[in-house]
Amino acid sequence: MMKSWKTSLAGIATFGVVLCAAVAAHFDGDPLTEANWGVVVAAFIAGVGLIMARDNDVSSESAGAK
Repeated sequence: MMKSWKTSLAGIATFGVVLCAAVAAHFDGDPLTEANWGVVVAAFIAGVGLIMARDNDVSSESAGAK
């Protein structure tokens, strides 16, 4: 499934870290801190891009390209 595990892992980590920080800021009970949901959306887009990307050491044939 994940032939490009390095970029996939980076994409999942990118989104996960930002989402956890936003959720923590949202529910911390301090009215002065706010979650920046725009950053979460940007991290989601970057994460999807990384998940869809192919590692440099993975050939086109092994990735399933025709």
